[in-house]
Amino acid sequence: MSKLANYYHNKVAVVTGAGSGIGRAIAHGLSENGARVYCTDVDIESARKVAGELKNASAYALNVTDAAAMAAFAAEVYAAEGRVDLLFNNAGVGHAGLVIDTELADWRWVMEVNVMGVVHGIHAFLPLMLKQTGPSHIINTASGAGIIPMPRTAPYCASKHAVVGLSQSLAAELHGTSVGVTILCPGTINTDIIKNTKMRGASAANRQSKAIEHYAKRGASPNQVAADVLRDVVQGRLFCVTPRKEVGLGWFLQRLSPGLMQRIMRARMNQVEGAASI
Repeated sequence: MSKLANYYHNKVAVVTGAGSGIGRAIAHGLSENGARVYCTDVDIESARKVAGELKNASAYALNVTDAAAMAAFAAEVYAAEGRVDLLFNNAGVGHAGLVIDTELADWRWVMEVNVMGVVHGIHAFLPLMLKQTGPSHIINTASGAGIIPMPRTAPYCASKHAVVGLSQSLAAELHGTSVGVTILCPGTINTDIIKNTKMRGASAANRQSKAIEHYAKRGASPNQVAADVLRDVVQGRLFCVTPRKEVGLGWFLQRLSPGLMQRIMRARMNQVEGAASI
């Protein structure tokens, strides 16, 4: 048995946003290594499709912005299993556009899903995880945009910085307990999130089309993200940055010189604006 299979075999795992993209890849990776997976998604049909692809999985409709629904789901899982070994707070949405073009409703939508969705997962599951016997782990999906400044994505960037901050605070609080924390920070990944990203401002449709093309050509596979985070959970790492070459370099430059990163990001934004105007 491999090291991963030895760790994940017979574990009970919950994955939000499991119906597609990174969540789907994580669910597959968990199942392939012997875990029982609870696949949740706001789109129940996509969750059922993924669960049907796995060896030992169940599908649940779950809107992570609904705290009561999250609490009821946690109670149901614990009634059936008596424990949750791995909680992947993964569900998220995308947004792109200048701050000046962003509506207040956009800010609320992004924050409710990307931040409060994680908060609701923690609030519902953590008290139960702390009471159960044996170690468990919470994995919160942030983004490379949670550690690197990204122009034209302020609401998304703010939400993912919030996930990084709350996760670091949570990890410090849980030190010495049976619950560990890992922060997942993916970069450009070839998933459908860019197709569903809410774009604002001039040439939004053109920019979205170009972004979809870019993600398809340059984006890493969600399977790579799943492999990296499952490995880093086993190793007990606080941060999982993936692909390391892309996100790791940007994170290093941001920590080395925030001013330099501002110049790089401005130059990148100018390139994008030039391309969008063609």
